[in-house]
Amino acid sequence: MMKKQIKDIFYRAWIWARRIFILLFLFQLFYIIILKWIDPPITITQLNSLVDGNGLKRDYVNYRDISSNIKLAVIASEDQLFPDHEGFDWKNIRKAIKYNKKKPKRIHGASTVSQQVAKNVFLWQGRSWFRKVLETYFTKMIEWIWGKKRILEVYLNVIEMGDGIFGVEAASQHYFRKSARDLTRMQAALIASCLPNPKRFTIKPLSGFVAVKSRWVLQQMNELQSDPDIQKIIYLPKKK
Repeated sequence: MMKKQIKDIFYRAWIWARRIFILLFLFQLFYIIILKWIDPPITITQLNSLVDGNGLKRDYVNYRDISSNIKLAVIASEDQLFPDHEGFDWKNIRKAIKYNKKKPKRIHGASTVSQQVAKNVFLWQGRSWFRKVLETYFTKMIEWIWGKKRILEVYLNVIEMGDGIFGVEAASQHYFRKSARDLTRMQAALIASCLPNPKRFTIKPLSGFVAVKSRWVLQQMNELQSDPDIQKIIYLPKKK
């Protein structure tokens, strides 16, 4: 009798667990799909910024209202193969794994723009294997469902660009007192250069890292700007 009761309990638990899993799966799928057209209401990183007392400065803007200079700058700085890969830069990932094995105390990342969007929109900050598995899943889903322009648009609207400053519009207003659509190449390069760690590599006051890297980013922008695949992403077709 006791054996049958235990078996029934496990069976009911399995049924409920399966239902919860299906509901969560359908919810996250629905959320991914609607974010193709609407902006994320808030992210875990943004919530953490509020809880930590750093505030939350953000102002989502349409892709059309973002300067092509900053679009090119973040591709040049963060992910030069962005137009070509399907979410992952496997060559850089293999390099990062080798580097991290040699120097475990100095972790070297290899995340693409797509991976950074998946992490910032759907997940929390961290380096656990479980989070990495989820990041891989969400990266593939947004590549399939959103496309490159939407991924870059969301990236430029949600990524942290200073202490409590999220998105390129808030960063443009904070650092340069202008809209994101009016950013110059130099200003775009400065913003893109702080992205590895915007709390450490500051624009105001200008850190040595950002000063040096921004010059490199400008050089890379000059090299990449004529690439037709990049042009398709950073420029919108002219209205007829």
